[in-house]
Amino acid sequence: MVVGIDGSEEALAAVRWAAAIAAGRHRRLVLVHVVDDLLGYHRALPLRENMHEAMRERGHRLLGHARDAAREVAPDVEIATRLRWDTVPAVLLGEAASAALLVLGTPQLRPLGRILVGSVTTALAAHAPCPVAVVRTHTGEQAPPATGPVVVGVDGSAASEHAVELAFQEASWRGAPLVALHTWNDEFLAAVFAETGWELDRPEVEEHERELLAQRLAGWQEKYPDVTVHRLVTRGRPADRLLEQAESAQLLVVGSRGRGGFTGMVLGSTSQAVMAHARCPVIVARRGEPD
Repeated sequence: MVVGIDGSEEALAAVRWAAAIAAGRHRRLVLVHVVDDLLGYHRALPLRENMHEAMRERGHRLLGHARDAAREVAPDVEIATRLRWDTVPAVLLGEAASAALLVLGTPQLRPLGRILVGSVTTALAAHAPCPVAVVRTHTGEQAPPATGPVVVGVDGSAASEHAVELAFQEASWRGAPLVALHTWNDEFLAAVFAETGWELDRPEVEEHERELLAQRLAGWQEKYPDVTVHRLVTRGRPADRLLEQAESAQLLVVGSRGRGGFTGMVLGSTSQAVMAHARCPVIVARRGEPD
């Protein structure tokens, strides 16, 4: 399991979260700090040898703090630290190639629940060949919530199939119930039906959506009989409904690009929205499919 380290409190919270998981699943924890050498800027600075040495010492110091934070949570977990000189996306994408999970910390929610998810985080969630976890803590807390259900968004796409598989694994390991959420939006259909004079049978549509969700879960419920599954079918925007469920969840799992995504769009709008606003950790499920 790989965690990106930048010296922030958010990164340390991500380290603690990842360390607990690594210990429970007997995984090695790899802590990575990147000195971003974009465009050779650092090499152009005066006294560059001293500057490079200062950057190197700072990087090792930050990695040491992160290692100590991991030891507090999981004293027996195997930990490796790596200091790299390159751009952050290049290094972390390279580390993700052999990782089970890439973990990133993200800033706390601002007033009114607004936050800007950085371009690096978005790029990594879109392109990493492994699942990417985005971990946020609340003000005054050192760790994300450890209780509540695992929530997964299900839309029938290949991306959501990966998400369902990962969500069942997480729920089973955590001993938590799983909320499988499927949303449908009838605004477009209602508009078309209104123009043609037809009447939209919403109960019939909803029954169809319930059957669709049951089909997507059937095999996984048999594989994980220890997981209690709550099926939830609602109308509305998927991101809105997922964020509602995430308020009381310990983990939210989504696909990298859902059924409504555009061709070539490697990270869907729903995934971006929940990464930006969810109050619990979010895992964007990927399985190394080509972009």
